[in-house]
Amino acid sequence: MKLTFLGAAHEVTGSCTLLEACGRHILIDCGLEQGPDTYENCEMPVSPSDIDCVLLTHAHIDHSGRLPLLGAQGFKGNIYATGATCRLCDIMLQDSAHIQEFEAGWRNRKARRAGKPAYVPLYTVDDALRIRGQFVPCNYEDTQYIYPDIQVRYVDAGHLLGSSSIEITLTEDGVTKKIVFSGDIGNTDQPLIRNPHYLSEADVVVMESTYGDRSHDKRIDYISQLTPIIQRTLDRGGNVVIPSFAVGRTQELLYFLRQIKDDGLIHGHDHFTVYVDSPLAVESTQIFSQSMHDYFDDDALALIARGINPINFQDLKVAITSDDSITINEDPQPKVIISASGMCEAGRIRHHLKHNLWRPESTILFVGYQAEGTLGRAIVEGATEVRLFDEHIHVRAEICQLAGISGHADNEGLMTWIKSIKKGPQQVFINHGEDNVCQIFADRLHNELKLNAVAPFNGAVYDLITGECLEEGNRRKIEAPAATPGKRHVNPVYQQLIDTGLRLKAVIDHNEGGANKDLRAFIRELNDLCEKWDR
Repeated sequence: MKLTFLGAAHEVTGSCTLLEACGRHILIDCGLEQGPDTYENCEMPVSPSDIDCVLLTHAHIDHSGRLPLLGAQGFKGNIYATGATCRLCDIMLQDSAHIQEFEAGWRNRKARRAGKPAYVPLYTVDDALRIRGQFVPCNYEDTQYIYPDIQVRYVDAGHLLGSSSIEITLTEDGVTKKIVFSGDIGNTDQPLIRNPHYLSEADVVVMESTYGDRSHDKRIDYISQLTPIIQRTLDRGGNVVIPSFAVGRTQELLYFLRQIKDDGLIHGHDHFTVYVDSPLAVESTQIFSQSMHDYFDDDALALIARGINPINFQDLKVAITSDDSITINEDPQPKVIISASGMCEAGRIRHHLKHNLWRPESTILFVGYQAEGTLGRAIVEGATEVRLFDEHIHVRAEICQLAGISGHADNEGLMTWIKSIKKGPQQVFINHGEDNVCQIFADRLHNELKLNAVAPFNGAVYDLITGECLEEGNRRKIEAPAATPGKRHVNPVYQQLIDTGLRLKAVIDHNEGGANKDLRAFIRELNDLCEKWDR
């Protein structure tokens, strides 16, 4: 009976853990890494074809995103998840596959021109379509035997529609263990979804630590935070651009915006338009609407009972096609644009940033966690220039972050969750946190609660009967390639522009002593060029 940690070990994304027990190989999550790696990943110690099943905590890509690849490599077993998670994965994995194929096509066009080998996508849309037939929906709180000696129970983790902590009870050689995987533990009092359900007993716990070293800001009414940001941006004639995860955070924002509009809190812009520019966000919003009665909290259900859709309102427009998306930036009217991805690493949000980051009248509003190494993190931390589509874009827009809004429990929320386990646990494994945060939180559990808590590295293996660490895993950090001093890659066309600028300077020098009339005409022409191209 052992655990092998294969993802989100001293890192925030790519959750994946292998449980070997009762002659079975069971994966808990199979996520895609997002952002840069901190440590090299170890190879999975068994063939994908030997994996018996996957237990999936929720639909976010950093927990589910490698499932199509697992299927393409030979995995044929069941994927157990809540019904909402199954429905969300159906669209999210296809969207992820589309991104993989699109990126491969873009890279291959460049590779052909450079005479380089073809780039193969991680998986294809066909792979994503095939894997969806392996999902098996489960209800919250139902206990079911997936094998004679292994039973599982899904409980509401309060993080996302259908998100779960998973309780696994198994018996091997007369020894019974209850193992709990926290999944992503939700923040309390989020709109739409219920608060996390707390478990009372476990022998072994694997828990996340995303906010294990810090507390959320004191919660301020989200409406009171959003309203002035929207008001002053629209008053300036700018756009409010919100990078948002398509699933979960977008629906929360729609909930708040509906209330702002219903209460008439924005003055002078009664019918300001809200665009949702993400096909995935549109589809997931439909799934939220179809899943209300099974997963929504009491406040949302009370609205529904009054005939109010909590996430729909007048002047809400959706952009499905690329042409729809382009049209948004051609519309001169001030507006709110919600687009994916939430960390600005991919998707249509990058086009909206290109069109708005340089505009001082616009606002870029971040409403979620920005992982280290992502474009979103760079902007939040004060970057004055970013690179988008091979262009250097000056950051002149107002940059805001919505205080307190997070789908994750903070360190006190995590402590509340682990303290609820009154019986046990004998071992606690900390994952899903930045390198130092995992260790900080493990140390806190050890010092304050006297728990046997460790933060395993990628590839670490633990015997769950003896508690012994069988393999320590990979502790070697990935070293970034050393930059050549004084050298920076420059787009060759941009270099031509620089060279032309030097020529212009020479032409200006040659005009010294010219007639004032000619110099004024020259100045007007240069100023016209500057007005046209200073973006």
